[in-house]
Amino acid sequence: MVVATQSTKTVEELCINSIRFLAVDAIEKASSGHPGLPMGAAPMAFVLWDKFMRYNPKNPKWFNRDRFVLSAGHGSMLQYALLYLAGYDSVSIEDIKQFRQWGSATPGHPENFVTAGVEVTTGPLGQGIANGVGLALAEAHLAAKFNKPDATLVDHYTYVIVGDGCNMEGISGEACSFAGHQGLGKLIAFYDDNHISIDGSTDVAFTEDVSKRFEAYGWHVLHVEDGNTDLEAIAKAIEEAKSVTDKPTMIKVTTIIGYGAPNKQNTGGIHGSALGEDEIKLTRENLGWNYEPFEIPDEALNHMRKAVERGAADEQAWNQVLSDYKSKYAEEAAEFERFLSGKLPDGWADVLPTFTPEDKGLATRKYSEGCLNKLAPVLPELIGGSADLTHSNLTELKGFGDFQKGAYQNRNIHFGVREHGMGAICNGMALHGSGLIPYGATFLIFTDYMRAAIRLSALSEVGAIWVMTHDSIGQGEDGPTHQPIETLASLRAIPDLTVIRPADGNEVSGAYKVAIAYAKQNKPTLMALSRQGVPNLAGSSIEKAEKGAYVLSCGFAPEELDLILIGTGSEVQLCVGAAEKLIADGKKVRVVSMPSWELFEAQDQAYRDSVLPKVAQKRLSVEAATSFGWQRYTGSEGGSVSIERFGASAPGSVCLDKFGFNVDNVVAKAKEIIG
Repeated sequence: MVVATQSTKTVEELCINSIRFLAVDAIEKASSGHPGLPMGAAPMAFVLWDKFMRYNPKNPKWFNRDRFVLSAGHGSMLQYALLYLAGYDSVSIEDIKQFRQWGSATPGHPENFVTAGVEVTTGPLGQGIANGVGLALAEAHLAAKFNKPDATLVDHYTYVIVGDGCNMEGISGEACSFAGHQGLGKLIAFYDDNHISIDGSTDVAFTEDVSKRFEAYGWHVLHVEDGNTDLEAIAKAIEEAKSVTDKPTMIKVTTIIGYGAPNKQNTGGIHGSALGEDEIKLTRENLGWNYEPFEIPDEALNHMRKAVERGAADEQAWNQVLSDYKSKYAEEAAEFERFLSGKLPDGWADVLPTFTPEDKGLATRKYSEGCLNKLAPVLPELIGGSADLTHSNLTELKGFGDFQKGAYQNRNIHFGVREHGMGAICNGMALHGSGLIPYGATFLIFTDYMRAAIRLSALSEVGAIWVMTHDSIGQGEDGPTHQPIETLASLRAIPDLTVIRPADGNEVSGAYKVAIAYAKQNKPTLMALSRQGVPNLAGSSIEKAEKGAYVLSCGFAPEELDLILIGTGSEVQLCVGAAEKLIADGKKVRVVSMPSWELFEAQDQAYRDSVLPKVAQKRLSVEAATSFGWQRYTGSEGGSVSIERFGASAPGSVCLDKFGFNVDNVVAKAKEIIG
């Protein structure tokens, strides 16, 4: 290999090597990280950020910026190097030196809630490209909604760098198949084709033709054969990708992982380990890098920092577009600005329906359908759909059309049987920063297929709404494969995810009031809704449901109580029926409806003690799921009516009865506890 001396290097080479050695030095100092990808992908990243991407380092949240996602999030130093070199205030050279350290702005994987300029949290492979599909979908929807023939207000691209690992993970197939079907032309993915993963050569497990796969998805596919040095070919590929407007583009960029490290490049060893002092010395010599650790030549820094002036000019030009738009389309502009502000329209919650015991009882999924269709006209930012279960989940926004290629203004999204992809796409829509409120729906049991995306919605502070129906063995005939048992407990274990299992129509309305408000606060909510009908309960209300738990019925002082019955969802009615029998038998019983542990825990101690007084320690929880976790409320003197095995195939009412979810069994269990 010919070694280029410092004097012969172009400014572009200096910039690319600046990216490489910031990564090398930071990872070496941390003794932890993944240097291979930043070293190999530096040329494509530089060309993109220097010549094509529109962004303003001094205003990372400028609306019409292009979005950049590093789906291969283990290569996070690539992104941190770019942010520092481009002039983002969120990443300083000291932050680079604190890579992967406690409290730093440069964590091991990119986190959108930590580092300004990071659009989405990546790390679990494939999530980033699926988030990118959501970002591109949001752009397409908003462009169709707000753009006019004489005013292009929404116009930006989503660029994603994916690796072999991303392409191996199933979620990328789900999301990219969906993107191809939808023809999301402003989505451009760079496939860092380096043939190396942790186990070494990808040949041991991954030999398919990725380009043909993406062609089959309906993507435009290009190949840059030399992604290490051919900057012109990279630029031409991006130009061609941008010219293709009716389908997303995948640019396969063949690179050498760890490019420039003589003994370790193109090996599994450089994928996830620091180079080591000796190899770094050889790499500096090989690439002609005559600088100390973390030292960047002024010529490179000055060139990259031109992004600050360029970004300010781009934003100023867009601001003029917005100003002209406001003068021509005042009503649409006001709605657009409200979207971006994160504010909800005045009185939006007034449309949520309320019910009395005289109203016919319905399944809570049916009440959910009513809420969605009351909210849709007053919340134009509400958009979403189901994973091929629209008419089971009852999530169609009636009259608002199907989101399809050529009809991006519509708001019903058909995700197909792609639960995991749906979850990550919804996260991407929420993280677009345009105020959209996405919702995704499937059966509660199939949260198992999308748990990583739900977890990331909580971790990443994403205002998504998860509408999950068929929430128990009451699902019935489909049998144990479709009947969630441990699912609620596992979802409640996710930090910062609010799980709500409403008991009647009022509690469903309360759940939506919480979920919509939380979405604007960047907090996800998951609803568990029934297939079977439930009565509307005397004493329920929207306001009470918002507190997570409340006294549904009780005519006794706390110190007099023999028992507190605590129910959720469709089992609250069993608590009411059991209480009536127990009271008739001379027992003093309180019924508590607890739709949400998380909402209840958010109340002050005085309120919690008023619902579950400490003097009343004999308590019985009733929920058609495992009892795991309920001990926090039932205590050592209490118990549970629960199910601790998998379900069975039978009509839902039969399943519930056979497993003891009937009034007589609740009464019997209650008497055991009362003694």
